[in-house]
Order: sequence, then structure tokens, then C-alpha cells
Amino acid sequence: MTFKEFKEQLFANSIHDCYKILETNKDQNFYSKCVDILDKENERLTKLSKYENFLKNTGNTYIAGTDEAGRGPLAGPIVAGAVILDDNELLFGINDSKKLTAEKRDKLFDKILNNCIAASIHTITNKQIDEINIANADIIAMKMSIEKLSIVPDHVLTDAFFVEGLQMNQTPLKHGDALSISIAAASIIAKVTRDRMMDEYDKIYPHYGFSNNKGYGTKEHINAIKKYGICPIHRKTFVKNFIQI
Repeated sequence: MTFKEFKEQLFANSIHDCYKILETNKDQNFYSKCVDILDKENERLTKLSKYENFLKNTGNTYIAGTDEAGRGPLAGPIVAGAVILDDNELLFGINDSKKLTAEKRDKLFDKILNNCIAASIHTITNKQIDEINIANADIIAMKMSIEKLSIVPDHVLTDAFFVEGLQMNQTPLKHGDALSISIAAASIIAKVTRDRMMDEYDKIYPHYGFSNNKGYGTKEHINAIKKYGICPIHRKTFVKNFIQI
């Protein structure tokens, strides 16, 4: 086994399991290097859990993180995720979804859902976005994702926004997906869910390159709108600057 292969084996596993895997490979010449990498990752994840740990130490049992994906695209839904993580399952590599490759997000997506205490998603369609505007859609999506959790959280960490109407305490964190492990996990499940939806839409509406652009306003996407017009998943309030509707 090469060092690269071994490091890939660690990715998305819990830190606890990673140390167990490491112990079975003491004879590898890269063992000490891997110990250092794993210790640094453990330190990073502990730092990323500082808000959760503070809330736990002040009497809260279940801490949820929530985040959304798809605020800016010209097409498709907005998807919000909410996650209550298990303290004992800190996953190697978990981070703000924007800092991860699609392949790494996919690996973490399954691990998060299989190892968390509770998780949920909520989708707001492009038609609903046109009706209520993106700011309201953002808040409603996050609120609904929290309310759909199978366990009611004691406290919610949100990515920048104050979510009106929640029946529990909340803390908005600017750039929260880079500061809170729970928000980071929510950002991953929201992003992967939405990306997979856009991949399916690409099969139905192949002219727009949704599998590649995920609905964002790339040059190719905008040119396709001008050439073919809009399709049923385009946000009319977002594309009115490119074509007359």
C-alpha cells in the first residue's frame, strides 16, 4: 500500500476508526507521517467543534447545524440541510463543502447520514423562489429542514442568517460553514443533494449543461438560454436580465 492509498483509506472515517486503522499498519514506512497527519486532523476537527463543545458544556444536548445550497443559480431549487452530529463520530476531512471536491463531498455525504444522530433536507422549487424571492426561500428552507429533524435540537447553529420562527435558541455564524462542524456537515448534505438533482435535470433538459454548471450563470448556460429560451426549472426572476419573459 502506498502513502496516498493509505491516506485515502482514512478519508471520511471517524477519527476513532482512523487511529484503529493506523495501529494495524505500524509496519508501514509512512506510519509516523500518518500519525502526524491524523493528529493534526484531530486538532482541526476539535477546533471546528468549538461552538458545539461550548454549547454542550452549557447544558445543551442536541446541537443542530443548518446551511443551504443553491442561492445564486439561474435554475433549479434551493436545498437546505440540517444535521445533529454524534460527538464520537468526527469524520476525517469534514469541512465547508466549497473547500471539498465533488468526490470527497460524495464520500462524506454517505458517512454523515450513516453516522449522525439526525439529518434532514428541505427543497424550495424555482417556482416558489420566484413567488416569495430568494431571501425568504433561503430562510424557509433552513427553518423547514430544522423542523423536519427526527430529534428536536436544543440549539441551532446557522450559516449567517437568523431563522425566524424557530422554537429553540439559535446562533447565526458568519461564514459558519468554515467555523462549525455541524454547519459544515449541513452544507455537504445540502450541496450533494442539490448537485444530484441538477444531474438528473440535465438528462431531462440537456441543452443547458446542468450537470456541469449546476444551474449557475456560466457563459455557456446564458448562451443556451438566449438560444433555446428557458426551461421549466429556470428561475424567471433570475433570468429576466438575459431574455424577455
